[in-house]
Amino acid sequence: MSLLHLCKKEDYNVIHQYKNNGYNIVMDVNSGSVHIVDDIVYDMISLIEPLVEEGIRDAELIKAAVLGCTNKSYPEDQVREAVDEVMELEKQGQLFTKDVYENYIFDFKNRQTVVKALCLHIAHDCNLACQYCFAEEGEYHGKRALMSLEVGKKALDFLVANSGNRINLEVDFFGGEPTLNWQVVKELVEYGRSLEEPYNKKFRFTLTTNGVLLDEEILSFVNREMSNVVLSIDGRKEVNDKMRPFRGGQGSYEKIVPKFQHVAESRNQTNYYVRGTYTRNNLDFSNDVLHLADLGFEQISVEPVVAGPEDWYSIREEDIPTLKEEYDKLAVELLKRRKEGRGFQFFHFMIDLEGGPCVAKRLSGCGSGTEYLAVTPWGDLYPCHQFVGQEKFLLGNVEDGVVNTALRDEFKCCNVYAKEKCKKCFAKFYCSGGCAANSYNFHGNINDAYDVGCELQRKRIECAIMIKAALAEMEEVNHEEE
Repeated sequence: MSLLHLCKKEDYNVIHQYKNNGYNIVMDVNSGSVHIVDDIVYDMISLIEPLVEEGIRDAELIKAAVLGCTNKSYPEDQVREAVDEVMELEKQGQLFTKDVYENYIFDFKNRQTVVKALCLHIAHDCNLACQYCFAEEGEYHGKRALMSLEVGKKALDFLVANSGNRINLEVDFFGGEPTLNWQVVKELVEYGRSLEEPYNKKFRFTLTTNGVLLDEEILSFVNREMSNVVLSIDGRKEVNDKMRPFRGGQGSYEKIVPKFQHVAESRNQTNYYVRGTYTRNNLDFSNDVLHLADLGFEQISVEPVVAGPEDWYSIREEDIPTLKEEYDKLAVELLKRRKEGRGFQFFHFMIDLEGGPCVAKRLSGCGSGTEYLAVTPWGDLYPCHQFVGQEKFLLGNVEDGVVNTALRDEFKCCNVYAKEKCKKCFAKFYCSGGCAANSYNFHGNINDAYDVGCELQRKRIECAIMIKAALAEMEEVNHEEE
């Protein structure tokens, strides 16, 4: 029986192979194993995968088949040796592994709902007028408002009461601009600390700020109480000031950069991010990332804007090839700087290939609508900050809790197996199906996927894995030199 017809990789998705920066990278999707291989093993894997998927494990049969399939002029003995290497990895459970998570999802759907994080909209108001702001300059499709201390306390009480046996709880002070309601932020942190010992909880507070009102008093409190701080800036002065102006049109760059540099140094270059958004206005965004690195920031996140085609600054499908090249350029430059001793962390290139996230997070991501909720200034609960103001996504309030349990259960079932686009995607266990809000905004369904975002996410993951490979190689060389 001829097996040559099977040596075509069609509709198999257990292996992802690609070449990047001189590396031949092979990723086993279900186990998460990553291999850096030579050219012949790289080619053999693509020929062997369909054979293994058809249940063929006999090494001699596979060798005969691939020798008939390959159009490369590899010597027969090298082909046979490469097949043996590949099949040994298969035997060790590092290649061609089966999906063990799909059955787990049935238990996952029935798991107890435990709330572990809140995004407190401490201020539906802002002192900037960012052009791409999904919160409409802080108003979230409604009125300007500041959260009262009373509502904030009820939100923390709700979190404690619905957190089950979980000890570590997260609260992000968000806006608008949260420093516009700074006194309430301070008092809520104090209140949260008062709940820790009696309820055996530990709060991890974070702050997301545009930096306009940052001063020494605020910074001292942040450094004492906030586990993380997110500092919003888009990069180069001309880019930032075009997209993140004051309401009068003046740019914000000159005002915030010295403050942010001070924050980064005061926190010893850890436990913070400068966080930017790139748009069609700066498709060369790698230059903005490097500009931020040159300003001395070592923790950087710059992400693509999410906007509809009617917005002039939105990312379009035709921009994707350019943006992929930018990620490749950035990855190479990051490695170069790391080798020179002036490295920095780029959030979207950080990946854990060993431990990684737990199974639940791999399948469902951020937990919006179930484990993670947003709270408006008047105490309404929404699945996340991006759904705030859309009444059909109102879950309940901090006094009565989650009353729209049908909506909560819909979000509970939002996972990579509920999304057709995710089922055969190699990145599904890294992005966990992407953002439910983006899916809804583009397709009217939380179980779809934002296609442009998916393309860019896949590219970022490929770059992140390449960086891991290159850093491992650097360490090996350094060890040998020692």
